Amino acid sequence: MPRQDGKVAIVTGGGRGIGYEVVRHMVRLGAHVIIGGRDEQEGLAAVRRICEEHKEAKVEFQKLDLASLQSVRHFAQSFKQRALPLNILVNNAGVMLVPEARTEDGFEQHFGVNYLGHFLLTWLLLDTLKESGKRGHVSRVVNVSSSAHRIGSIHIKEPASSCPHYSAHAAYCHSKLAQLVFSSHLQQELQRGRFPVISCAVDPGMVATALYRHLWTPLYLVHNIIACLLYKTPEEGAATVLYAALSPALEGDCEGGYWANGCREMTTPPTFDPQLKRSLWETSLQLVGLQ
Repeated sequence: MPRQDGKVAIVTGGGRGIGYEVVRHMVRLGAHVIIGGRDEQEGLAAVRRICEEHKEAKVEFQKLDLASLQSVRHFAQSFKQRALPLNILVNNAGVMLVPEARTEDGFEQHFGVNYLGHFLLTWLLLDTLKESGKRGHVSRVVNVSSSAHRIGSIHIKEPASSCPHYSAHAAYCHSKLAQLVFSSHLQQELQRGRFPVISCAVDPGMVATALYRHLWTPLYLVHNIIACLLYKTPEEGAATVLYAALSPALEGDCEGGYWANGCREMTTPPTFDPQLKRSLWETSLQLVGLQ
């Protein structure tokens, strides 16, 4: 990947796993990276490790709790007050298979953290992304999704809200589909307005990270053994995310798209449904208090 000197990136959930590897590689290439995360101790530890590895690293941590729309607004406001450019936004943080719970604002946890928090963050930073992009050096929004979106569905008011029996797995799949539908619609809006920003979604594949820690304990132990043998490492999982965020090959790309294993792939029919995309967009604006 080319040098990223002078560029500024935000990576949510950059304190560990795939996000940490994305941050580490961006910093190595000269980018100024801001880690947005809920765990301050973890985030600061990540900053220290990266600075030990790269003495000239431009990396910092800023508190961001995607389960709180107020925290998202505070994060975006604090960043914009610094008058920095924003060339890359990687919406990476997420939860998976968590027990049934609600966010601070009353949304189902997977929907609120994986999708709605990132929706608001992207919206609040969109003007800065537009202003920072230019021909040949477009800004980028990269949503880290999952192949699990293929078995998800969207109930416009809120995924999983209409199910009589809660399923953490179903809620996760729904949230990842919502994230992908949003990414696709955002790309259409950016393309229509001819803004120097592209939006794409990435499936990093099966990666051995802490995302699986909420599995039932016996299953989690078995999973860890399988993960060591078959899953990608976080560094390998970060490869396609970095490609979407940094590759010059996407500079003239007007499609954004969905990427897996370094290639653009087809997604499920809901991501091509214009009425669904518009409805999710408008409903999301209402849920976060923007419309």
